[in-house]
Amino acid sequence: IYTADPARPFAAAMAVRAGRVLRVGTYDSLKEFKGRDTYELNLSGNVVLPGFIDSHVHLIDGGLQLARVPLRGVRSKDEFISRVKGAVRDKHPGEWVRGGGWNNDFWGGEIPTAAWLDDISPDNPVWLSRMDGHMGLANSLAMKIAGIDKNTNDPVGGTIVRTTEREPTGLLVDAAMKLVFNVIPEVSVNDRREALLTASRHALMRGVTTVVDVGSYVPGTSEEQTWQDFSDVYEWAHSMGKMMIRVCLFFPMPTWPRVSDLIHERGRSLSGWIHLGGVKAFLDGSLGSSSAWFYEPYEDVPGDYGLQLLDMDVLLNATLESDKSGLQVAIHAIGDKANDMLLDMFDKVVSLNGTKDRRFRIEHAQHLSPGAATRFGEHGIIASVQPDHLLDDADSAGRKIGVERAERSSYLFRSLLAGGAHLAFGSDWPVSDIYPLQAIRTAMSRKLPGWEAPWISAERLPLDDSLKAHTISAAYACFLLPTSCGQPRRREVRRFRGPAVHLVARVRRRHPGARPGD
Repeated sequence: IYTADPARPFAAAMAVRAGRVLRVGTYDSLKEFKGRDTYELNLSGNVVLPGFIDSHVHLIDGGLQLARVPLRGVRSKDEFISRVKGAVRDKHPGEWVRGGGWNNDFWGGEIPTAAWLDDISPDNPVWLSRMDGHMGLANSLAMKIAGIDKNTNDPVGGTIVRTTEREPTGLLVDAAMKLVFNVIPEVSVNDRREALLTASRHALMRGVTTVVDVGSYVPGTSEEQTWQDFSDVYEWAHSMGKMMIRVCLFFPMPTWPRVSDLIHERGRSLSGWIHLGGVKAFLDGSLGSSSAWFYEPYEDVPGDYGLQLLDMDVLLNATLESDKSGLQVAIHAIGDKANDMLLDMFDKVVSLNGTKDRRFRIEHAQHLSPGAATRFGEHGIIASVQPDHLLDDADSAGRKIGVERAERSSYLFRSLLAGGAHLAFGSDWPVSDIYPLQAIRTAMSRKLPGWEAPWISAERLPLDDSLKAHTISAAYACFLLPTSCGQPRRREVRRFRGPAVHLVARVRRRHPGARPGD
């Protein structure tokens, strides 16, 4: 039984009563809890882990995506078109076809355009999001409905990708996606409720019992959707006794006064299931969409440094006010310049608002400038990272930003820990699937399927640190310690929901002989 307790990382037995862990220790030390009706379960040497915590998901969107065109893992243009064609066949004329998860790097880098879709979807508008959620593809009918043509201006913080004749190609980046989002029919409340239940079951199947849901807000979408999901979906699920996993909710930063008022009125923990975390913002885009904000231009898009999605003065003021109100602040940053700008801004917030246990979060912290990793520890900044994103970027990062830049800056997990950062692992589902065991394996090996050598081997993590990043450190990162989750320890009571909360993982089959420190 893995405890995440440095003094005793493994125990041989655990006593449980009415859904609570009473004690972990040796089998003999737990005999006092044994009664006539006690049920004993011998796991034959398998490993018991605390319920995993996924530190970054879009939970309801993940549930919705399970019912849409699945494009993750597509390896060719023909396969891409074939999957969309099959989905169109099942729709009535005029119905929207939605899907996502495509990654052009998986088929050599060619960017899809509306021309790929128009012949197979003349009567159906189509919207297909890229795997990172920062770019999407619309067919010509969808663009017509949205009023996008050669005369449409790029919105602030977004790009309409165009031909040399300024004709839109169908690709929309970051805030430009709102042009299509504004005309897509809203998903019904009932469908969003069902998506929560579907997503929760999916998470439990992977051993995830707690998630940090950063909401449905991404650049180009409405800030109100996250609030509607809170009131119409989460509170409904709680009132109906349908919550299956614990959630920590983050809301769009511009709505921080509403979050502050809600916490003042009802407290941070609305129940054992719903915890109000704080606010989230976006500073840049993503590597794959060439919208992450870098100091140097992209190798494959000369002169392009990415997108700054927020004015720094606006972001500073919102962060100052959110922090004064006691809200935890989480901000998305992927490019090295975006991360440095956030680190500088957080320094300023600390100097103006004073020192306290605030646990600022940088979501992704994907590419860091020299020395940046050590700055995370200075003010206890959480590095909320997604190991499986490495699998999407390792093969293409050198092409996009150059091999030397990629290898000195990318996914610096070990350097972050050495600098004093708290690592919290997540998936960013539906960007990557919720799959903690795979994320742990990726953090340990840093190998793509078929690769013999790891990518940036010095940044590999040992098993113990990888497990902590998906359990106790992830709980710390969202203020869910010491009372809620993260580790079963001796003489402490820990909440869990039956056998689904702890994952009986055949770790030794995946990592033969693996022990903490390996």
